[in-house]
Order: sequence, then structure tokens, then C-alpha cells
Amino acid sequence: MSDQTEDKLVSKTGIVVDLFLSCAFFAFMLWVLMPHVPSYDQTTVYIVAGMTSLCMTGVFWIAANMFRVTLVDYQRRQREK
Repeated sequence: MSDQTEDKLVSKTGIVVDLFLSCAFFAFMLWVLMPHVPSYDQTTVYIVAGMTSLCMTGVFWIAANMFRVTLVDYQRRQREK
């Protein structure tokens, strides 16, 4: 098949949705992780929880993109049958 007639697996709308979900996930994980940082210094708590949330959000971003691409490919194959 040519690339011109084929739908893209990743769309701009999908990227925006994944970005929004990732920002919400980051905020949620920051809120969850802050009580688990063993420090009384509020700056340290924000830095450690933020860095940990950032790593987890990166994994979430990759997983959300992989899920979206797999779902689009699956739906495309079901339409072709």
C-alpha cells in the first residue's frame, strides 16, 4: 500500500489527548508521592516527588502512545476484513 492512501497511526489529536492525560497523571502522581518522601524540607519533597513523577509520566506517555497505535492498527485490520 502507498503511504498517501493509508491513515496515520499517530494523529495530532491523539498526541494532544496523550499530552493532557500525561499532565493529569503527573499531577496525580505528585500528589500521591509527596507524603512518601522522607524529608521535612518542603523543597526537597517537591523535588524528589516531582522527579519521580516525571519518570513515571514518561513511562505513562510511552504506554499511552503504544496503546493508541495498537488500537488504531487493530481497528484498521478489522475494517479490512
